[in-house]
Amino acid sequence: MRRLLRALFVLFGAGLAALAVPAVALAGPNIPTQLSNADLTLLNGVRTAGLWEMPAGQMAAERGAHPIVRQIGATIAQQHVKLDQDVVDAANQLGVTLPTQPTDQQTGWLNEMRGASSNQEFDQIFVARLRAAHGKIFPIIAAVRSGTRNEIVRKVAQEANTVVEGHLSMLESTDLVRYGELPPIALPEVDIANAGSLVQTAQGRAEAGSGFSPTVVWVVLIAAVVTATANSYRVFRPRPAR
Repeated sequence: MRRLLRALFVLFGAGLAALAVPAVALAGPNIPTQLSNADLTLLNGVRTAGLWEMPAGQMAAERGAHPIVRQIGATIAQQHVKLDQDVVDAANQLGVTLPTQPTDQQTGWLNEMRGASSNQEFDQIFVARLRAAHGKIFPIIAAVRSGTRNEIVRKVAQEANTVVEGHLSMLESTDLVRYGELPPIALPEVDIANAGSLVQTAQGRAEAGSGFSPTVVWVVLIAAVVTATANSYRVFRPRPAR
């Protein structure tokens, strides 16, 4: 009987140890991910940004009243050449058709720069329009960078994030940004009432994705104990005297 109890204790200990070790998640098949509307918005936005900021930067390099504006204009134009080529290459890989012309609003900004009455006025228009445009696309880039399921789009977002953040710093270094005229910050809506359940939801998703199920483990453990008990009873039960 003591041997039977020892065997049961060993089985329970092994079962508890199994509960403490999560199951290994199996990698799923590498299925191509369909592009979301956010992915397409990013690709189109980066493309049209280059279509108007390249000529705007070239104008600033030639017409800027301040040396820093001319330098920034040349740098922005040059960096957008590479970013534009990268987004075109990404679109070709994904089979996406990109715009070939800037938007009407962006074209209006270019015409506004061309019509500046002085180089000083040009500097102000250039910085104001580019700073506002970069601030508008920056949160879109960040959202796609953090949430896209497409590897190609993620790489474009990562590069665009670096470029746009650098351009924001350069434009602000001119001391010509009128922060009071910038559009208000648009934050994503958050359900404060259900904020406390976010951790539970995340844990549930993580558990579902890991392949670990406590219920299944307990069922297997109980079945093993029952089987082991029956087998042990057969081995250790008193034998009739002969």
